[in-house]
Amino acid sequence: MTNYSIKTISENYKMTAFGVSFDDYNDWGGNAAKTAEKKAEITENGKLAELLALADEQEYQINYILDGKPWRGFGVMGEFNVEGTVVLDFLAGDYIVVPGTGADQNRLADEITGKVFGGLMQEITDYKYVGPGNSTFVKANESGECYGEMWLRADKVAN
Repeated sequence: MTNYSIKTISENYKMTAFGVSFDDYNDWGGNAAKTAEKKAEITENGKLAELLALADEQEYQINYILDGKPWRGFGVMGEFNVEGTVVLDFLAGDYIVVPGTGADQNRLADEITGKVFGGLMQEITDYKYVGPGNSTFVKANESGECYGEMWLRADKVAN
C-alpha cells in the first residue's frame, strides 16, 4: 500500500490557475493532449512565469470540478488577478496527503495522480475523497531528485 497521511487545514484557501475543461472525463488521451497544449501555451507566452512570480514560485497541478465539468490546470497558492486565470476555492478540513519521489519533475505529478486514482483511493477505507478538487506540487533538490505531494480533501468515514 502506498503511504499517505491525513493533514488538517484550518482555513479555506484559494488557488489561481490557468487550465482547460474536459467534455469527457474518460477521454484520457484527448484530455492529456489538451492539458499538455495548455501547459506549453502558458509556458511559452510567459503567463505561467508571471503567475509564479506573484506567488511563492511553487507551481501546482490542479484537478477540479468547475461549472459541473472536470477541469485541469496549473497554478499557484493564493488569489491573484491575472488575465485568463480562474480562482478556485479549497475548503478547510482534512486532506489525504500522498507523497511521491522520482527523477523526472515533469512526470512526477502525473505519476502520483495515477497511483491515487489507479487504486490507492480504494485502499483508504477510513476517509473518502470529497473534492471539489485536488492539487499536486513537485519540487526538485540540488541533486535532481524530485519530491511531490498530492492533497485531496476528505471526510472521515463513520464506522
